[in-house]
Amino acid sequence: MTAPALVREAVLLAGRQLTGWRRQPVVPIQSMLFPTLLLLTYDLVVARSMARLTGTDALEVVVPTCAVAGAVFGAMSGGFTLPLERDMGLISRLWTFPVHRASALTGIVLAEAVRTLIATAVITAVGVALGLRFPGPAAVVAFLLVPVLVIAVFAPIMVAVALRGDGGGAMFLWLGTATTGLVFANAGLAPVQRLPHWLRPVIEYQPMSAVVATMRALSLGEPVLGPLLLSVGWAVLIGAIGVPVAVRAYRVVAES
Repeated sequence: MTAPALVREAVLLAGRQLTGWRRQPVVPIQSMLFPTLLLLTYDLVVARSMARLTGTDALEVVVPTCAVAGAVFGAMSGGFTLPLERDMGLISRLWTFPVHRASALTGIVLAEAVRTLIATAVITAVGVALGLRFPGPAAVVAFLLVPVLVIAVFAPIMVAVALRGDGGGAMFLWLGTATTGLVFANAGLAPVQRLPHWLRPVIEYQPMSAVVATMRALSLGEPVLGPLLLSVGWAVLIGAIGVPVAVRAYRVVAES
C-alpha cells in the first residue's frame, strides 16, 4: 500500500469515527459542552474577584486550560467505544480487508484531531466573547493547533488502554485522574510561588504547563519559542512511548 492510499483510507475511517460520535452525545458533551460551561462558570463566579486581586481576569490561562481539558475528556469518552468494536469483531474484520494496516489507528488519531480542533474553536470563540484577545490571525491559528498536538500523542495511549482485555476500566480511571490533575495543576493556574521548593519545577515543567504556557504566550503576543519547544519535546517523548504500545495493542486485538 502506498502513502496516498493510507491517507485516503485514514480519512474515510476518520469520517466513520466522527459519524459515530455524532450519535453518541457523551463525546461532544465532554469535549465541548463541559469545558464551555466550566469557562462560563469561571467568568460568572471567579473572574471579577481574580481581576480585583491580580489586575487580570486570567482568561489567557483559563481558556487554554478548558480547551486542553475538553480535548482530553473527549478522547477518554471516545475511547469507551473501542472495547465494543473489539468485542463485536469489527477490528478483526477490518484487519482482513485490503487496506493499509496503519489506516485504522491513523483514522482514530485523525478523527480525534478534527474533534479537538472543532471543540477548541468553540471554546476559544466563547473566550473571545468574554474578552480574550489575540495579536493577529496567525496567533489564533497556532492557538487552535496546540491542543491538536496534545491529542495526537494522547490518543494512542487512550487506544492502548481501551483495548486491554478488561476494557481498561481501572486504567481509564487512573489515566483520567492523572491527566486531569496535570491539566488543572498547570503553572498558570497553580500558585507556584506558594508550593514547596521541591514541587515547583515539577509543576512548572510538566507537559500541560508547557502547553498552557504556549497558548498563553500566543494570546498575549509574548515570546513563544521556549514553551513551544518544551511542548514539542514532551510530545515527541510521549509519542515515542505511546505509539508503539498502541500499535502492538491494536495488532494483538486484530489478530486474535
